[in-house]
Amino acid sequence: MLSVLHSGAYYSGGRFIPAAEAAAAGLPAPEEAKKGTMSYGILKSHNTTDDMQALKLRFDAMASHDITYVGIIQTARASGLKEFPLPYVLTNCHNSLCAVGGTINEDDHVFGLSAAKKYGGEFVPAHQSVIHSYMRERYAGGGKMILGSDSHTRYGAFGTMAMGEGGPELVKQLLNRTYDISYPRVIAIYLTGKPRPGVGPQDIALNLVGSTFAKGIVKNSVMEFFGPGVANLAMEYRCGIDVMTTETSCLSSIWATDDTVKRYLTTLGRPEDYKELAPQDGAYYDDVITIDLDSEEPMIALPFHPSNTFTIADFKANMMDILHEVDQATVRQFKLKTPPASLTKKVRDGKFYVDQAVVAGCSGGTYQNIMRVREMLQGHALDNDRLWLSVYPGSMPAFLALSKNGAITDLMAAGVSVRSCFCGPCFGAGDVPANGGFSIRHSTRNFPNREGSKPADGQISYVGLMDARSIAATVLNGGALTAATELPDVPADPAYEPYEYDDSAYKARVYFGVGNPKPETELVFGPNITDWPEQIALPENLLMTAASAIYDPVTTTDELIPSGDTSSYRSNPLRLSEFALSRKDPAYVGRAKAVKAVELKRRAGDYDEDVLAALEGHDPATTGLGSFVMALKPGDGSAREQAASCQRVLGGVANVAAEYATKRYRSNVVNWGMLPFIVPDVAALNIQPGDKLYVPGIKAALEGDAETVQATLLQPGEDGVKSTSLTLQLPGMTREERDVVLAGCLMNYYAQDL
Repeated sequence: MLSVLHSGAYYSGGRFIPAAEAAAAGLPAPEEAKKGTMSYGILKSHNTTDDMQALKLRFDAMASHDITYVGIIQTARASGLKEFPLPYVLTNCHNSLCAVGGTINEDDHVFGLSAAKKYGGEFVPAHQSVIHSYMRERYAGGGKMILGSDSHTRYGAFGTMAMGEGGPELVKQLLNRTYDISYPRVIAIYLTGKPRPGVGPQDIALNLVGSTFAKGIVKNSVMEFFGPGVANLAMEYRCGIDVMTTETSCLSSIWATDDTVKRYLTTLGRPEDYKELAPQDGAYYDDVITIDLDSEEPMIALPFHPSNTFTIADFKANMMDILHEVDQATVRQFKLKTPPASLTKKVRDGKFYVDQAVVAGCSGGTYQNIMRVREMLQGHALDNDRLWLSVYPGSMPAFLALSKNGAITDLMAAGVSVRSCFCGPCFGAGDVPANGGFSIRHSTRNFPNREGSKPADGQISYVGLMDARSIAATVLNGGALTAATELPDVPADPAYEPYEYDDSAYKARVYFGVGNPKPETELVFGPNITDWPEQIALPENLLMTAASAIYDPVTTTDELIPSGDTSSYRSNPLRLSEFALSRKDPAYVGRAKAVKAVELKRRAGDYDEDVLAALEGHDPATTGLGSFVMALKPGDGSAREQAASCQRVLGGVANVAAEYATKRYRSNVVNWGMLPFIVPDVAALNIQPGDKLYVPGIKAALEGDAETVQATLLQPGEDGVKSTSLTLQLPGMTREERDVVLAGCLMNYYAQDL
């Protein structure tokens, strides 16, 4: 059971006291009492100024994987990078098995190793570890802050406040700049009770995501976990809940620490990284979410979002109606004229049958999860018809421990496909289901196409997120969807689960170069690794053309720039940009390029008929042309900067939205020199591709502190061009953000100081 208190409250004497009763209880004002949270202490210790309202943070360490680190290092190089000023880990867990593009993936890995040598970094070769498994094992610790270029950068269970951001925010740290945010809201997540056998961390996490995401309860907030229930959860169980907090759209997370954390860090060989963390008596929280672990049930998140959650019991009781809703959502999501085969056809004899099962990545591939699967499947064999199960241990130390205790042998004997340490099943680069197939996965996301299908080629498949325990139960039941709690004698999860930690694989393969840069080392460039194309400064006025208009309630970064095989081109900005919105709006790239072509003529002073016609009487010397994307709520999901940089490479100058789904996507938009416009009632304007927005005086507005600019929307129709005056909002833009957009992008902004 999960309950939400939508008001401020003080945690005092083991209970929550509503803010309205604070004076009678002798409690201080919220501004003073919030200093008692764990979050405040960590943020204060990493803030570089005395201003706790406008934070300027420096992190203890950073991490990137092979979809992001090339672009980050290339940007930092262009901005004056000499060496990594803090520990920076480069992992190779996202494109390890993706064969598209020939030598591209390994070329990037070779570049990464040369960069680690040159600038003093830590390089983790392919198949050694998932990025977050590695950072948990090697870097997470009490009171620390870690920044990663992956949205699931969450190490709160260790007492580490970790954040996933787009590449430019990591570039800032590499250049000794700061991560600038307003002091966030802090939400108490109060845990009581103990999970029943068969209820796993993904079940708790999905309930939390489903209860908060759509309502925006914790958006851009820090989730602070504590309460008596924490002591009943093993370390990896906590990590499994924690990593999924990303899907709530929160900023970060932090947990109270205890002897379980201390023993785990000791097992990892880092007892000195333990720090006791707990809220002080009287700490103030902006909201309170209480989770009674005793009453939690096995869950499933149906397509196409981790928040589309049901208890497995409710799903089975109403499956025909629920599956019909998913069928309708599929037609809407992919704008299909002919609906695909209904998922209701997977119901036989009153049971819903799945086609595939996967346990993988930073959420699923933990030692504890795989041990439960091993215990449940031991002595049984998988269905030899169509259903199969793949298991991906998260790191080589976990793989070694599971090998030494016989778990890997038992799983393989049962017919399980045991794979290497790889993130692929989370984003469509591993175990892509057959057309029409339904895959159940203990992984992080089930966004559209996240499993690797290509609707443009007539392919659609589906992912339901579940816990490893219920996945094992479903496999045991021949593929009929089954909650682990339905089976007798389900193994319980102990509150502490030790295992033999052996990092010999790391010692044999990882390049440990932190603090030891070798500037004489030459970077090794493959033919696909290219510099960022030039971006120009903001002109005095803008005439923007809508290159895409998206009216979905939420637009994910996967829809803005698809993951999977397209990410092989992430080190070549021009080639990657060809895939922008390719699965959501295939005509977008052509429209954006057409606007950019005319703008290039204008910049060259070639004011021919195309330029003059496009400018519609506006001064070509002072009015720039560019494209924009209109979306109601863009940017949910991945931290990948390419969701914004690809728009910029194609000549994008702005996004126009009712709101932005995440802070990290808005930051990516700004850092790539685009304007993050807000129009709360934008849906009512009915903007369509080809419509134009004239924004006079935009440069002057950014040079000042204006948070609104006046614009004119021009919409062609049968009766001529309709002209509508409207106000574009730029709320909360800092002085540095304004200067970045004025310069054309973050790279230009920093280059001014070279």
